Amino acid sequence: MNMHYDVVIVGCGVAGCYAALHLPKEERVLVITKAKPEESDSFLAQGGICVQKDSNDYEAFYEDTMRAGHYENSQSSVEVMIRSSRAVIAQLISYGVEFNREQGELCYTREGAHSTNRILFHDDVTGKEITSTLLERVGELPNVTLLSHTTMLDILTDGRQCEGVLVRTKEGELRPIFARDVIWACGGIGGIYENSTNFPHLTGDALAIALKRGIALKNVNYVQIHPTTLYSKKPGRRFLISESVRGEGAVLLDRERNRFTDELQPRDVVSVAIFRQMEKDHTSHVWLSFAPIRLDVKKRFPNIYQKCLEEGYDITKEPIPVVPAQHYFMGGVKADLNSETTLPHLYAAGETSCNGVHGANRLASNSLLESLVFAERAAKKISEEHRTAGTDTNAERQRETDDWEELKKRYKVDPAEYKDQEQYLKNCKERIWDAIRKEEENESNHKNVKCG
Repeated sequence: MNMHYDVVIVGCGVAGCYAALHLPKEERVLVITKAKPEESDSFLAQGGICVQKDSNDYEAFYEDTMRAGHYENSQSSVEVMIRSSRAVIAQLISYGVEFNREQGELCYTREGAHSTNRILFHDDVTGKEITSTLLERVGELPNVTLLSHTTMLDILTDGRQCEGVLVRTKEGELRPIFARDVIWACGGIGGIYENSTNFPHLTGDALAIALKRGIALKNVNYVQIHPTTLYSKKPGRRFLISESVRGEGAVLLDRERNRFTDELQPRDVVSVAIFRQMEKDHTSHVWLSFAPIRLDVKKRFPNIYQKCLEEGYDITKEPIPVVPAQHYFMGGVKADLNSETTLPHLYAAGETSCNGVHGANRLASNSLLESLVFAERAAKKISEEHRTAGTDTNAERQRETDDWEELKKRYKVDPAEYKDQEQYLKNCKERIWDAIRKEEENESNHKNVKCG
């Protein structure tokens, strides 16, 4: 690990990898991840990735996204995402990503709240296919260094701009890393929840730092609950049962095995219906039946089939128990159309960011697309600025130091704050929960004023 890079990217999911691939090859880039490279939520995306099928699909795609988001979406962000989708898919294919095809033509599936089939997929492990391929391409870049088990603890900022990050290395050492630009692509906040489909180490690190450093957040109380995760009494991450299962025809059943809702409504609506049915039936889960699906479910959903089999359920013969769980964070670090935050030289993309695409509720399979589109825009914005500014100046290099007294004075980073890792993480979680509760209270008061 060097002390200086042109760009530091925090996170190696689809957003982090795609940004790295779109930065100039002469730029020195460091990508860090706090766990293993394959332990990002991007790997867990099962259903697929949305795309504008043709020119006639734009209006419907736009309306589906807005309606699912309760029309709280940023119209410009939604437009940018949809109009960029075909180019993103073409690029993924050029990198070697394989989507399911029939007779050479791309297959499209449908999920909840979509008015048509517009979702590309790779069996039921689309996220793994895309992310693993992007990681391979990133690994081929001589200008990119990827370090695992390296945790961002803070950013280096004098309050006027971002000048790098403070990290804890795999060996436990605190290190300042200076950079001309930093991209946050470090995932969501599932790790602060007891029941979540996310990896537990994704604890909203960027949000906690943003709250500490006065960087604007947006919609921090907009958290999506996924309607169908495999019910289990075991602790740990909940296994997601993809929405594409319901898109292919699976139905939700109550305790008496009767269907009780329209499975293709937006996720928040279906989740509420399940919670109400569980309360009515006095049960801890409902049932999901694959019986109505006309396809070969073992072939269409091999990963889900195998996982359920391991848990004692054969989806070809019986329904499985499912329950809602925390799944996705629509809020995050406030970002514009180029993924710029309110602190110069700091960018945010993917689930870490909130550019307004998802509004109050994410449309199924928009997450991978949104992450890729705005990660590329961040990389292009950085590239443009670096071309304009030229190469490193002596002044930039003179700021580099690993002297803690100087770092404390200049950036207000004190090693004592990060010494107790468990307490530090606890403080970060409390900071995020306080922000969520405050936003909830503000919304509640606003509604009361409007009603009065």
